[in-house]
Amino acid sequence: MKFSFLMSEVLSGLRRNLSLIISVVLVTFVSLLFVGAAALLQMQIGGMKDYWYDKVQVAVFLCPEDSEAPTCTDGEATDEQKAEIEAALHSSDLADYVEEVHFEDRATAYRLFQEQFAGTSLEGTVPEDQMQESYRVGLVDAEQYGIIQEYFSATPGVEEVVDQNRLLDQIFRILNIATAAAVGIAVIMLVCAVVLIATTIRLSAFTRRRETGIMRLVGASNLFIQLPFVLEGVLAAAVGAVLSGGVLGLAVHFGVSGWLQARVPSISLIGVGDVLLVTPLLVLVGVVMAGVSSALTLRRYMKV
Repeated sequence: MKFSFLMSEVLSGLRRNLSLIISVVLVTFVSLLFVGAAALLQMQIGGMKDYWYDKVQVAVFLCPEDSEAPTCTDGEATDEQKAEIEAALHSSDLADYVEEVHFEDRATAYRLFQEQFAGTSLEGTVPEDQMQESYRVGLVDAEQYGIIQEYFSATPGVEEVVDQNRLLDQIFRILNIATAAAVGIAVIMLVCAVVLIATTIRLSAFTRRRETGIMRLVGASNLFIQLPFVLEGVLAAAVGAVLSGGVLGLAVHFGVSGWLQARVPSISLIGVGDVLLVTPLLVLVGVVMAGVSSALTLRRYMKV
């Protein structure tokens, strides 16, 4: 099989069905763009989980003056109550569960609040005297949060025990929903791409039925006859996949690594390197999708 003849047949088919080929490229581009976005979003979620789950703590909030919690009937937590709570956190009963403990007073809580919301509408909205004191507890196993909550559920001076992991779980749940939505749209678009590729290959085979008939009469094999058609779909899908990788790279470079990273410097975000890891997978998905779709279409509809 001469490579030059094969490529001339492929180029001839591309020229004859240029509008349909462009449609295949665009549909493949859009569908794989959603696939790549979903993959990158999952990579970001995984990175954020690894980073934040190692840093989050259980917060044992002490009673403020105006709390209505049953354990705060005496008003603001006293120094004696604070000492008892701290002693309990360092006791042998919790030694197997508590890794570290530090006290966060109002001044520290206010400073951290200002740093976290600097440049936003929330900056300066809460005065220092209204900040709530707490003990920040690092656990040996974050899954053992329930033990700390149960232990201090009826302790005088403790208003509430909050597991920051649960707050993060809500955020990650929303991100996972967004990923699922992207995957759903991608599946719909991939189905459209498969149908369009199959239609394009059928039309291309129909317009060249005379040439394929002659090739069959002179002894050409089915593989030799059908391969140019398959390559047409594969090339179109590959171009769409590369375009989707390029657009994702630009979006991540300028939108994520550039604009967003400057506004959330404390969080490690995905970069162009992650896009370079995803792009070959997109090309592989596009090529396999087009190749299988084209081969099945020719096997069913092309009688030579």
